[in-house]
Amino acid sequence: MDLTSPRTIRNIQEQFGFTFKKGLGQNFLTARNILEEIVDAAEIESGVIEVGPGFGVLTSELAQNSDKVVTIEIDERLIDVLDYTLAEYDNVKIINEDILKLDLKKVIDDEFNGEKVSIAANLPYYITTPIITKLLEEKLPIKNIVVMVQKEVAERMSAKPSTKDYGAITVLCQYYTEPSIVANVPASLFVPPPKVDSAVLKLKVLDKPSVEVKDEGVFFRVVKAAFSQRRKTLLNCLSANFPIPKDEISTLLESIGIAPSRRGETLSLEEFANIADTLLQKIK
Repeated sequence: MDLTSPRTIRNIQEQFGFTFKKGLGQNFLTARNILEEIVDAAEIESGVIEVGPGFGVLTSELAQNSDKVVTIEIDERLIDVLDYTLAEYDNVKIINEDILKLDLKKVIDDEFNGEKVSIAANLPYYITTPIITKLLEEKLPIKNIVVMVQKEVAERMSAKPSTKDYGAITVLCQYYTEPSIVANVPASLFVPPPKVDSAVLKLKVLDKPSVEVKDEGVFFRVVKAAFSQRRKTLLNCLSANFPIPKDEISTLLESIGIAPSRRGETLSLEEFANIADTLLQKIK
């Protein structure tokens, strides 16, 4: 069964009376070469977790290249479809759950004996950031996260300082991972085609964060504050979010060589870490 064929997808739709739900971001990839690039980028050693299998297009490719695939699908209507399209694979387990509510650490412990796994997914656009945030903040035993996302989201997560795409999610991703764009994917390669182009984003999870900080909570609080009002200076953003007199924050910034008039989008991860460690002394 060629699941990359639009005709096959239409036939499955008719057979199961399935209609796409825009609210669940159901757009299925039909380009085999892109599927192969996702699998290669995931660098699967033994096991892989997939999020949002749809009709099983990517799942089947993963099943052919790994010992075990655990795929998580929120739409109950798709479970019977997946049982049909993936019938030939005995190394696939389907979990009908909401990824954002699922205890992924338990899944990895139970299904992969707690060993490092890769994550692969064609993520619905509307929950891309919450899913990636969950995967990173829970500090799970993950080797690589390879996801199909909206092109502008991929550009945001791999952006450099002083660019329009650089923001809080950029810092989060680059704190925990090494991001890179593997491939650009036009909307025409999906059924049904979305309104925007996509990209395959690879997040290589680091063994330890890219910068050392004394308190991660304060670090991300500084990051969030710095981007809370992009047009305002760093001094104004920090003073609005920390219970420290404005003149003291100004002095602290100058003491570590950072001009209070700068904006958050110009700061490197190292500078964010330096600010957080310095502010920590004041809010303890």
